[in-house]
Amino acid sequence: MNSAPGIPSPRTELFPPPLVEEEAIRAHRLTDVVTHHGEGICWDPWLARIRLVDVFQGDLLTLDGDRVESRLDVGSTVGAWRPRIGGGVVVAADAGFLLLDAAGEVEWSSPRLFGTDHRMNDGGCDRQGRFYCGSMGVDALPGQGTLWQLDPDRTVSEALTGLTIPNGLVWSVDGTRAFHVDTPRGSIDVLDHDGATGALTNRRLIARVSGGDPDGMTLDADDGLWVALWGGSAVHRYSLDGDLTAVVEVDAAQVSSGAFGGPGDTHLYITTSRQGLGASEDPAAGAVFCVDVGVEGAPVAAFGS
Repeated sequence: MNSAPGIPSPRTELFPPPLVEEEAIRAHRLTDVVTHHGEGICWDPWLARIRLVDVFQGDLLTLDGDRVESRLDVGSTVGAWRPRIGGGVVVAADAGFLLLDAAGEVEWSSPRLFGTDHRMNDGGCDRQGRFYCGSMGVDALPGQGTLWQLDPDRTVSEALTGLTIPNGLVWSVDGTRAFHVDTPRGSIDVLDHDGATGALTNRRLIARVSGGDPDGMTLDADDGLWVALWGGSAVHRYSLDGDLTAVVEVDAAQVSSGAFGGPGDTHLYITTSRQGLGASEDPAAGAVFCVDVGVEGAPVAAFGS
């Protein structure tokens, strides 16, 4: 198990066994349709559970194996969440940030960061315990997106501006680089990360993504980048040289995010979305999928307060 210092390992008995070898390139459907617009999936190491958000329902879901164990209402919309050191979660909901304790009660909330014409989208934590989340215009207008930085002392600042649909933010295992997707760019980019201040600078291209629009992203312990393809029915793995090294097929078109967890930390859990679909279209959309990809995920980074 590859875990960050102070973070407990998962309880493997709650999760399905690895897939057999010939099925390893295709994710299997783990749950029923449990979200309208599933996103923001991540492992909670203190609960030993996968958790995800249902964006427009404003809910944080907790899975116990293949079923929904709980659904917590955190706002009218929710973009992303991450575990907190010692338990509880940080959440980007509505127009700001929330800190919830282990019982799901609100411990602190930030001031509103923007108006009703914007919403929170995707985010993640750096290795120093800061939480970042991108906001976007509800009409996805170019240049209206911002990446917000929440420090453990609960100060909020702008980390990046001029974005459109900020997505897929993860850090290298050594914490010196951040990998980011601004979906309309159709690429994975890398930025230098200053661990002392949290500053992100010197954005440049790693890989052009084909076969769908890049959405959420997660990292394995070998610095491989697994990016969900919205409209592409797949998750692609890219090396830091920009090479496509693996493809996971998913039986739903709008693949939105992925995260490692489960037995050996080698299971890739994948969210999908029903956004914009009719009742009879893409019947598995909104379910969570899973596949054992045979490589460990990078250590979970938690919010430091």
